[in-house]
Amino acid sequence: MNLASSTVVWLAQTPGTPTGPEFGKASPLGLVIIIALLVGTVLLIRSMNKQLRRLPDTFEPEHPEADQAADDGTDRGAAIPPAAEKTAEKKAEPPTQSPG
Repeated sequence: MNLASSTVVWLAQTPGTPTGPEFGKASPLGLVIIIALLVGTVLLIRSMNKQLRRLPDTFEPEHPEADQAADDGTDRGAAIPPAAEKTAEKKAEPPTQSPG
């Protein structure tokens, strides 16, 4: 047998069924870890609630005029409404002289 197969066989062997006075008892370290996790969870929940209370009811500005003025010149996308498209075409054409 090579080393890998002997290691697998050794690891696959189950020791006898654990019995005795210490079987099924938890370590005090486990209790300490669980209590620490619970305390951390409680502190995180309290902190989150404090942060959520500080948020405003709405994020709408009280006076949106300044924001709307800044948005007037922004690109709203590639789609141009048909009425605006005709106006844009007229502005792009060079002026022509009328016969007369």
